[in-house]
Amino acid sequence: MSAYPAYTMGGLCIVGGISGFARTRSVPSLVAGVSVGLLYLWSADAIRKGTPNGIEGALGASALLFLSSIPRVAKGPVPLVLAITSASSGFYYGKTLYALSQH
Repeated sequence: MSAYPAYTMGGLCIVGGISGFARTRSVPSLVAGVSVGLLYLWSADAIRKGTPNGIEGALGASALLFLSSIPRVAKGPVPLVLAITSASSGFYYGKTLYALSQH
């Protein structure tokens, strides 16, 4: 299993939240982007170190991001990209978690 998807998603979420705030002064964008980004980064670090709950955290962050992006998909490319990338990350970590539970 790899922590790279979670590191990537974490960085993108934080940068996205900050840029959303800079463009529109949207505090919810800032709080959500940084919060989900930090959850991804914590998860990535836990996965890298082999400590418990890293995969579950990354899967949870993916679910949060996906569920919050879906209602806004029609509003433009950014929510669509967020929905697709979070679904991809969620699929990866869900598949990884399932595989680990079979051992």
